Amino acid sequence: MTPPVRVAIQGERGAYSEQAALALYGPESAIVPRRTLRDTFAALEAGEADAAAVPVENSRAGTIVETYDLLLEHAYPVTGEFLLRVRHCLLGLPGAALEEIRAAYSHPQALAQCRTFLERHAITPESAYDTAGSAQELARLGDRTAAAIASRRAAELFGLMVLAEGIEDRDDNVTRFVAVGRPPILDPGPGRCLVAFTVPNEPGSLYRCLEPFARHRCNLSQLESRPDQRSPFAYVFYLDVDRRADDAELDQALKELSAVATSCRVLGSFGRGPVPPCQNPARTVY
Repeated sequence: MTPPVRVAIQGERGAYSEQAALALYGPESAIVPRRTLRDTFAALEAGEADAAAVPVENSRAGTIVETYDLLLEHAYPVTGEFLLRVRHCLLGLPGAALEEIRAAYSHPQALAQCRTFLERHAITPESAYDTAGSAQELARLGDRTAAAIASRRAAELFGLMVLAEGIEDRDDNVTRFVAVGRPPILDPGPGRCLVAFTVPNEPGSLYRCLEPFARHRCNLSQLESRPDQRSPFAYVFYLDVDRRADDAELDQALKELSAVATSCRVLGSFGRGPVPPCQNPARTVY
């Protein structure tokens, strides 16, 4: 019997990363919770996990920059992606009422995505390292005036009650997760390629690096720059291309990029995940 795939995630069971991991690698996957994104990659390095599911971008909050830094730092390829429609819940202790809640604990991004709801109900946001971790801590402390913002699954895992659901400010709140390491079982769909490169510090260098993609009709869906950890005041550019690396036109564009860039590395070639529907007829307005 084949053992289940061990998938490292940032956060506790019940976190949105767990939902993405199960979608990418199947419901029989063995989830390996870790406290931070760096710990998640360390689990791969130590052989404690076969793969990882990590967030790279949120449709409202933007790029999770630490993930990009860690992808460049480690040699594991990006092998797939999953776009998760994030639906936040306000969780409380059994028997608690919404009117009692004075503070809500969660990851800073989750708190920011629910700002309108929290202000309307005069609930003070309190930052924590994880959504599901906040739910776990709430269950341990037993404070009826406190709540956690997390998933419905977190409520089920830690014996909490859903006081309100769909409390995010917008219903187009989607987080993009990528699979790192072992390829996922998810249907790959259309191709995507993630590239990291650096450029000479001279006028026109970035243009010369990007021009081959236009000439070979390769659509660029994202361009992100991050400080290069190896050199002060230098930058790494991350590029999402809507083709697979084995596409003939993209292959030629990458060869031309390599000829003018100071460094170039394909971080992964994988299928694009389908964008989940954002309009939710069951959405509750508070």
